[in-house]
Amino acid sequence: MTLSPKPSELLTCTIKKVKATGRPTENGFLVLKGSEAVLTERPSVKKYPYPSIFRSQLISDGVLLQQSNKHVFSKDYEFSSPSAAASVIHGGHANGLREWKDIKGVSLKELEQKDMANKAMDSDKE
Repeated sequence: MTLSPKPSELLTCTIKKVKATGRPTENGFLVLKGSEAVLTERPSVKKYPYPSIFRSQLISDGVLLQQSNKHVFSKDYEFSSPSAAASVIHGGHANGLREWKDIKGVSLKELEQKDMANKAMDSDKE
């Protein structure tokens, strides 16, 4: 049985009135079922097509479903990184360390830096 993370452990990624929810995992980043992604891709995907190719695959696999003016995740989906997840949600390249934030608006990058600083302080005490 998998335990659900506490709401305080979840991160959100928002853009243009869509919101996705997820959390870091050992293998990357898990976006939760019901999360949203923009419908229209950014013009930059013509030059850098990775997010567009990935989105197309998720649509064809039934992971991303169109609902009115956005896409919605039909199930939890684990990405290789926070940036890969944010890129799909944003419809173009995105820095997941900056785009994923906790309920206080603190970015994943800042959370990771605080965590590393706390671990360093803990190891100094030993």
